[in-house]
Amino acid sequence: MQLNVFLDDQSYPIDVPQYILDEGRDFFDRMDHDMDHGWQMSRQWVDNPDRVRRCQIVADRLLTALHTGQEGTLMLMAGYILTRMPGITGVQIDTTGDMLATEMLMEQPDV
Repeated sequence: MQLNVFLDDQSYPIDVPQYILDEGRDFFDRMDHDMDHGWQMSRQWVDNPDRVRRCQIVADRLLTALHTGQEGTLMLMAGYILTRMPGITGVQIDTTGDMLATEMLMEQPDV
């Protein structure tokens, strides 16, 4: 599956192999467990992040992995977003330091 990552005026298509989506389930569940206890999102503490907030948190990790060339982490973070947000096509990651401004881009229904 593909996740399109947008940073300012740059686009990065990330092709996540199916085996990462399948074999990463336990890892993704552990990530959810960690976030169950709340998370510091920029300047705001979020007690119980919902699905969108969790994907914003993970998108921030994805941004770090992209900048540091950590391919494995990049694939896992993209895989998490793809499995937790069915219908997602991309993520517009805020680069000003405000995780809450990161946007999930969803498929548009046919009219």
